[in-house]
This record gives sequence, C-alpha cells and structure tokens, in this order.
Amino acid sequence: MKNIALHNTHVSLGAKMVPFAGYHMPVQYEGVTSEHLAVRESIGVFDVSHMGEFLVSGEHALALLQKVTSNDVSKLEIGDAQYSCFPNEDNGIVDDLICYKIKEQQYLLVVNASNIEKDWNWISKYNKTFGAELKNLSEEYSLLAIQGPKAVEAMQSLSSIDLAAIPYYTFKIADFAGIAHVIISATGYTGAGGFEIYCKNSEVAQVWERVFEAGAEYNIQPIGLAARDTLRLEMGYCLYGNDIDETTSPIEAGLGWITKFTKDFVNASALAKEKVEKPTRKLVAFELNERGIPRHGYAIVNENGDEIGKVTSGTMSPCLQKGIGMGYVPFHSSAIGTKLYIQIRKNIISATIVKLPFYKE
Repeated sequence: MKNIALHNTHVSLGAKMVPFAGYHMPVQYEGVTSEHLAVRESIGVFDVSHMGEFLVSGEHALALLQKVTSNDVSKLEIGDAQYSCFPNEDNGIVDDLICYKIKEQQYLLVVNASNIEKDWNWISKYNKTFGAELKNLSEEYSLLAIQGPKAVEAMQSLSSIDLAAIPYYTFKIADFAGIAHVIISATGYTGAGGFEIYCKNSEVAQVWERVFEAGAEYNIQPIGLAARDTLRLEMGYCLYGNDIDETTSPIEAGLGWITKFTKDFVNASALAKEKVEKPTRKLVAFELNERGIPRHGYAIVNENGDEIGKVTSGTMSPCLQKGIGMGYVPFHSSAIGTKLYIQIRKNIISATIVKLPFYKE
C-alpha cells in the first residue's frame, strides 16, 4: 500500500484511513452525513491525490486520443476539459477519464486510481501505431478538490485570477496559495460547485495549509471518500467499478453524450449499431418509496419477484432523506416513472425510476 503526500496530515486530523486503489486513503473524519452537508452548504476539501495523470504530447497526440477515447478531442481549445471514456473492444469501458488540453499538441488525462496501470497499458498498446509522447505523472502530482457553494468566495484571496470566471469544464494554469503554477480546474464530482488544484507532491502541504487558513471563517472541513461517494450519487454521476466497468457499454450507461460517432475510435461501429438498435438494458436511477437503504449488489426485481437487475450504487441520501440508487434493468422496463422493487435482505421495497439528478438545488 502506498501513502499519498499528506498521509500524516490526515492521520493527525483523525481520519479513518482505509486501503483504496493501492493507497491508504481518508474515508471519513467527523462522519459521512456531516461531511456531505458541509460540502452542500459551505465548503469542504477532498484529497484525491491517488488519481492518475498521463501527459500525452507531440504531433500524434490528437490522433492517438481520437482513437482511444469516445469523445471528440478535436473540439477542445486550450483551457478546455472534457469528460470521456476508453471503450474496450467488447462493448465495455476500460475507464472513464477527464482530458485537459494544456497547449497545442499536449493533453493531460486524469484517470481512476484503481485503473492507472491498466489504462497506461491500454493507451500504450494503441500508441505503437501513433507514436505520441507519453509520460505517467501519477506518482509526482497531488490533487485537492475544493468543493461547495462557498469555495470560490473562500479561496479567491489565494489567487490573482478571478476564480469565479472559470467556467464549468475549463481550467487555468495560474498562481494559487503561493505556488506560481498550478492547474485550477472546474470539473467537480459533487455538483456543489468549486474547483480542483493539481500541484506537485512537494507543494501540496503548503496548498493544504493555505486553503484551510483561507477557509477558516467559512468553517471549511476535510472530507473523506465516503461523502464523495454520497455526493456524486445524489448527482447521478457514474463511479467506475460500480456503475460502469469492462462489461457495460457507454450507450447502456447513458453516456451516449460522450460517445461521438463523427470519428473512428475503438469499437465505434459496434457502439453505433447498439445506439441505433437500442441496448438490451439501461442504467436507471431510482428512489425508494418506503424506508430502506439500497446497497451495491442488491437484486432489483419486478412485481412478480423475478430478478431483473442489480443495484450498482445505492445509499441513504443525506439531503433527500430517502434511499436512492442506480442499476441496470431491461430497456423495456427503464422508462421514468416505472415501478420496480429492491430486495433488501428479506424485504421487497417499492421504488420508482426517476430522472437525474436526485438532488436539485
């Protein structure tokens, strides 16, 4: 197990540390619900330095990325970010990722921690044809996600640029917390506003300290991975390994919007066919109509008690105070408003398919 750069800081703050994706990571501090509400109502900071970063450069960088990712990288201007995925050759997903255009012929890919080695091997395999320059920067960089409606206001004193003027899914390379050049990006995974800071491992302690000084009057809190999961689920954002994986296609996962058939990418023809003919199953969001907490792996059943799917993500929503979840069901049973049932131990709990996001401000 590896330690992130601020491991000792989290331990000193009383974080419960757990093994996650090969790292010791803070899963919670004060408690999931209080941390969740801190982000929704004010400001919280996640240390997600376990995430992977690949630099793709050179005259063949764009061609490589157009081949291995589902979204259209050619649409990016310098300073833009783009959500995408690596489709595999069997109608599944190698990983989901964010692609940043740093400058002409240079892109930064941010990938899931548990998939760093797999993703690196995948992109390297295709790069044999293209010859782009690849660098794995994952061990050199830290990543802090400063999230919440007060994030911009609380952090503005730490940068000379206007943080409020960074539109969603764009970024700036600028000064922050006394460090001359960091990536300040607005691609949050919580739906609460805010931004992310990418800096070197040697710089992150200073950034963390300055962030908590600036946020003190806003009651800034450190937030663990458990609340990150409940926050993203309230927004209906997919989590790799739960809602998407090697066996789920981007079409059935509702990610057709990041799957652009204006270019040739891995498995494009099969996915285009699936889009036209409709997938056999679809990822849906549901709310429980009775008390109960749906959990990953619980059976989704129909009115006759026949299993029709599995819960991929589920929790008790701290903001809605009801059980919410996502899971795959047959396409013909996926319409908004459809009733279904969740098997929670010996109980069959009624649920209704709803439109995302669960949490609406």
